[in-house]
Amino acid sequence: MLIPSHNRPPLLPPKATAIKLFTVGATLGPIVDSLHNQCLLSYDFAPITVSPPPVFADSSASGFTATPLFCSSWAVPPLLGIAYIVLGYILPRIIEVSARNVNTQYSFGSASGDVSTSDKNVVTTEDKRVLQTRAILAVSSTAAIIKLSEFLETHAGMTYHFNNHSFNLDANTNLIIMLLADVLQWISLDRTVIALLAAAVTAVGGPLSELPFVANGFWHYNVDAADYFPLSGTFFESGGIADGIASSLFGEGYSDLALSSITGPCYFAVTLDAIALGRYFDKRTEE
Repeated sequence: MLIPSHNRPPLLPPKATAIKLFTVGATLGPIVDSLHNQCLLSYDFAPITVSPPPVFADSSASGFTATPLFCSSWAVPPLLGIAYIVLGYILPRIIEVSARNVNTQYSFGSASGDVSTSDKNVVTTEDKRVLQTRAILAVSSTAAIIKLSEFLETHAGMTYHFNNHSFNLDANTNLIIMLLADVLQWISLDRTVIALLAAAVTAVGGPLSELPFVANGFWHYNVDAADYFPLSGTFFESGGIADGIASSLFGEGYSDLALSSITGPCYFAVTLDAIALGRYFDKRTEE
């Protein structure tokens, strides 16, 4: 059963909510993204690199190469600003109005608890504090998950021993660890079907959305991290329809366009924190 039309939320955010989401995405987004992109990719278009102070950089003379404090591109802030509007508001609303026979509660509702009071202002204040706390925790946990991806990527192939058992940090193991971290984040901070669906869709579609930028030289994934070639395989057989479409969109060498599989779970986490921020900003806009 579809949500009654009079109860359906608008697909586009209020201006104030959109501005706040864009601002956070364009400022905080690149900082969080930089926690792992130094080991995953290199920026080719308008790169930004912030090096450590000279006192640390001088240590390179002794054979130690200082890692840049921040790496990004001038193209990233506006892209992430738009992404936060889409992920934090538009995509969840589209899923909400399209959902059938599922709990379409978008606000925290049961997740934040019910406040029994006749004073509407008290309820609003209570809800706002809960949403603010969850937004902060969502952003912090996303940063931790992205930092985890950097650790797993830089330690890929290493074998660890735990309780008489050993396991190797191969690509599949890393992906499982990241997915478990995502699920833990969702269970701890959200638990709504809408957010889960939005994050799952973005985990698949997010990496694919990078293909036009990789194809046009905005950035490229480093050899050690590039393990996902979505435009290769029998589906893109030479001379077929898919081959013709991909060639016209991405050029003849489209099958060599490489992404990193570990970015999928990162997109999942980013979606959850964008949704948490969207809820908080939207609540403040209503006041």
